[in-house]
Amino acid sequence: MTIRLGADIGGTFTDVALDHNGTIHSTKILTNYAAPEQGILDAIDIVLTEANLTYADLDIVIHGTTLATNALIERRGAKTAFVTTEGFRDTVEMRTENRFDQYDLNLRLPQPLVPRQDRFTVPGRIGADGQELLPLDESVLAAVAEAIAADGYGAVAIGFIHSYLNPAHEARARDIIAARTTAPISLSSEVSPQMREFERFNTVCANAYVRPQMAAYLTRLQARLKDQGATCPVFMIHSGGGLISVETAAEFPVRLIESGPAGGAIFAADIARRFDLPSVVSYDMGGTTAKICLIEDYAPKTARSFEVARTTRFAKGSGMPISIPVIEMIEIGAGGGSLASVDSMGRIQTGPESAGSEPGPACYQRGGDRPAITDADLILGKIDPDNFAGGAIRLSAPLAAAAIDAHVGQPLKIDTLSAAFGIAEVVDENMANAARVHAVENGKNISDNLMIAFGGAAPLHAARLCEKLGIDRCLVPPGAGVGSAIGFLRAPFGYEALVTRITRLSAFDTDAVNTLLAGLKATAEGFVRTGTTAAITIETTAFMRYKGQGWEIPVPLPDRPFTPPDVTALRSAFRDAYARFFGRAIGGTADDALEIEVVTWSVKASDTRPAPTRHHLTDGTTTVTPTIFRDVFDPATGAMLPTAIVDRAALTSGQRIPGPTVIVERETSTVVTSPFDVVMQTDGSLLLLRKSAP
Repeated sequence: MTIRLGADIGGTFTDVALDHNGTIHSTKILTNYAAPEQGILDAIDIVLTEANLTYADLDIVIHGTTLATNALIERRGAKTAFVTTEGFRDTVEMRTENRFDQYDLNLRLPQPLVPRQDRFTVPGRIGADGQELLPLDESVLAAVAEAIAADGYGAVAIGFIHSYLNPAHEARARDIIAARTTAPISLSSEVSPQMREFERFNTVCANAYVRPQMAAYLTRLQARLKDQGATCPVFMIHSGGGLISVETAAEFPVRLIESGPAGGAIFAADIARRFDLPSVVSYDMGGTTAKICLIEDYAPKTARSFEVARTTRFAKGSGMPISIPVIEMIEIGAGGGSLASVDSMGRIQTGPESAGSEPGPACYQRGGDRPAITDADLILGKIDPDNFAGGAIRLSAPLAAAAIDAHVGQPLKIDTLSAAFGIAEVVDENMANAARVHAVENGKNISDNLMIAFGGAAPLHAARLCEKLGIDRCLVPPGAGVGSAIGFLRAPFGYEALVTRITRLSAFDTDAVNTLLAGLKATAEGFVRTGTTAAITIETTAFMRYKGQGWEIPVPLPDRPFTPPDVTALRSAFRDAYARFFGRAIGGTADDALEIEVVTWSVKASDTRPAPTRHHLTDGTTTVTPTIFRDVFDPATGAMLPTAIVDRAALTSGQRIPGPTVIVERETSTVVTSPFDVVMQTDGSLLLLRKSAP
């Protein structure tokens, strides 16, 4: 497919990237909250005109969006009914009863998506071994179905105990309820067939909650594209970083919750592969949030669950758990539109509240009167008010200064410039803390990594962030301002199927395991084949633990049928993985070690992609002497200093410019602080290199 288009709807901007035979055309426009699909069409019109193409010329459209995430966070989903096993009505409210901060007597947790009056119970029970212990009471279920139909619920979630082992009761419940209502019905055994009822119940409720809204949006988008003359297929990028059909996305929209950030991680992984960089940290800062992800061996780290809507920053356990395959990253409310304020203790605070695209930061001149990060960057000289978003948005420095002074400067009795610097320093320190936390949680030293910065706001803050983290090198790739949208174009067609089946190695049934994995493989390949006929690679993983432990670790498995002798190899592979995670395995030799069991089996299918063109980092052979300067705030001296302004398009490979300098382009600007120099690379990337580093 030679003409591919990626569209990313963010909380502030909608980004579109068009790949026309290897040439990228891109644009950024403000997100249209009332009609998100209209924003995509407006952006597509711009890039098609630039490339001299029409909608009919498109071969594929790949889309990612934060709409599902925002619906969960802002509680704008459908009125949802939750049907569960008798006795488990309050599982989604009781949670796991773990306290993420044992000393806080006033813990705040997210309220359940489905209030208690909308949760219904039905007698019937599946045991922990998958056997039916108590038949489903269909008369009670019929009455529940009548109540759901009468009360006009927009969606239904069904989650029964141990349905991941035996979904028969859930399937029968769907049949009975569907006969009485047209509301879409989500089953936990299909959405997240994994053990741990709180996480599974919450995930199916989240899927049902956003399903009507997402289905309606995707239907409108497809219709509008067709009206414009597009005949190509539309695919969605899911949270795990692969592509799925629109139909699958409409049925399982919970898989789209981290779709935009997943595209950014794929973009960073592609850059790491291009430069042969096995350990990098990606830094994606847009208009609403900042995302940080570790990329190891040219692939982003993945997980089986994550949290949204945390009530306490960085605190695991304070959010809503979603049990789906996802690229593992840390995300905070620190974007260009994040609002700044002064709290009761006289401290500057930034985010997570955002000005978004309506009304936007004060400098947008769209009615906003509160200061955002973009306002601070403008006052500090990082942004050219006449060349923001390629000149599409004219910024007002007086409005930005007035907002900063009113909400930060006057309360703290400091001048506007100091207040702007304070705002920028706080958001940079918040992002640095997030990066440190994410690295420590993964047992890594953040300073050992090269940073890859992208997103509209990341290049403005990357150098300062590197200063705080002790990172010596940072790459800003071409197209960084729309990095996630470009990442969509690099994403494989991929799907991960997984299921919980507790299997002890001492009672390992090879026939049963082979049958289980064959089913997962067929499911994963079936989703992938909806979008490609290319060769498919299979990754099989067993999530294992010592019997009695509460959590599992991933152990890669070969893609072939198991035989009885493989049990010894599987035991050894687990012990090796356990030692890598925790320093040593438990017990003695493999023969007398503790009982080991597999909890969850996973099969990931993805199409193979050609390797990117290799490049080598260069530290520069020619020093450029800039001729254009403007005043930009220098953190080292605390003053505005004349700073070189260089057009990125005017640089050629190997040219080096000493900092401080600002490299400008249409969709972002790269601020190079005084401790760094910047070098143009052979692929068009900018390398920020610390002056003292080799």
